[in-house]
Amino acid sequence: MGQGIRQEVLGDGVLRLVLDNPPANALSELVLARLGEALAESGKDPAVRVIILGATGRLFCAGHDLKEMTPHRQDADRGRAYFHQLMQDCAAVMQAIVSHPKPVIAEVGGLATAAGCQLVASCDLAVASEVASFCTPGVHIGLFCSTPMVALSRNVPRKQAMEMLLTGDTIDAATARDMGLVNRVVPAADLATEAQALARQIASKSAQTVKTGKAAFYRQAEMDLAEAYAYTAQVMTENMLARDAEEGIGAFLERRDPVWHD
Repeated sequence: MGQGIRQEVLGDGVLRLVLDNPPANALSELVLARLGEALAESGKDPAVRVIILGATGRLFCAGHDLKEMTPHRQDADRGRAYFHQLMQDCAAVMQAIVSHPKPVIAEVGGLATAAGCQLVASCDLAVASEVASFCTPGVHIGLFCSTPMVALSRNVPRKQAMEMLLTGDTIDAATARDMGLVNRVVPAADLATEAQALARQIASKSAQTVKTGKAAFYRQAEMDLAEAYAYTAQVMTENMLARDAEEGIGAFLERRDPVWHD
């Protein structure tokens, strides 16, 4: 893959995608394109069961590449078409994470700011080191973090999200955990180990069951209560008829380990 995204096959069904665009791991046009390609390819690869999204260097991701964007103000339309397309491309990558058939775990070892914070919020799970931090600081430069707001507001309570967006303040990893932006906070030296252990735990489950559950989780979250129950009842009925559910229930009753067919 290269050119901003590095792939590491860790075994046991775990693939690690690494943001590698030093020094800030900014989401340049190229990085967004390569990340989108990597997500699409891994979605089709049966050997991949869980994805870890990490980064190289001290920063997790500084968001959009403002140096790359700014020259387009000289375009005939002052950059309107370029900016709009870039935001659409970024939104497509974030949605590709949510709709990905495999769970995606953010491994955050440093600062995740603006669209970098959006990237963390878009992942299904997040493990952060004690030195990680998070912010949506667009308000400081006259550019409200409106697209990061979409993922952020779907992961943390509204008032906490609004405080981050309106102040631009940076929060530490412990605060991010308390708000629900990340799942676990671990010592920096243990970050990769903890993220991989979580990934392998999930990878040991039925891939088809995990795929079904992830899709249902996000879909029902946008429904009202009665619609959500009607929808998930249908999903669970179909799941009960699946081969892996039959195998898993049988293994539980027979007190043996299941053999997944996926």
